[in-house]
Amino acid sequence: MQVLVVEDDTRIAEALTEALQRFGHDVEWVGSGAEALKAAPSTDFVLLDLGLPDLDGQEVCRRVREASAVPIIAVTARNEELERILVLQAGADDYLVKPYSMRELLARIGAVARRVHAPAAAQAAGGSGSEGELCAFGPLLVDMRTRQVQMDGALVHLTRREFDLLAALLADAGAVRGREDLISEVWDPNWHGSTRTLDVHIGSLRSKLGGREWIQSVRGVGFRLVLPDQQ
Repeated sequence: MQVLVVEDDTRIAEALTEALQRFGHDVEWVGSGAEALKAAPSTDFVLLDLGLPDLDGQEVCRRVREASAVPIIAVTARNEELERILVLQAGADDYLVKPYSMRELLARIGAVARRVHAPAAAQAAGGSGSEGELCAFGPLLVDMRTRQVQMDGALVHLTRREFDLLAALLADAGAVRGREDLISEVWDPNWHGSTRTLDVHIGSLRSKLGGREWIQSVRGVGFRLVLPDQQ
């Protein structure tokens, strides 16, 4: 893949570029948000540091997402839950907190890439059917073909991972989905990251749907999608 590294620290950027190239990726490095906005639409993947000198990384992420569907992993030293939720809401597909291992970064790049390219691969294989493409659940309307979501007629902007998580819950609305099942389906069966990633995405999805009452936590088990008046 052509990977765009957005990082203002020369030492970190050079080490990251060398490591990614060693694993077969073509790498372009830029050190500012303005350069990232120009380069992102023509690349295959973006690794975005949030602490940039000219623009906040969340703003860069939001602007890139408005113009392109390129996968984005935010790489940040910010470990607060609110910061993670905000960057996911801005359009990042995943985030990674510094310091991190190259092994974990490569695993996350692979997992995001598989999720992104799976729908296209299925369509290329001939899967186009119309059944089950449109799912309605009270005021929530989900178009599986276009991956668009509406709430009370208003468009809801979700990241790829948030949409996949909503689709997994909607597939058996009202039933409890186990945490490990969701991680396996939405992330990867071999996922070795923290399960807090699931909690952060659930929090972001609740916010975008208009309230935490849409996704109910079942202590010690997982989550279920419910209409607010069914609780």
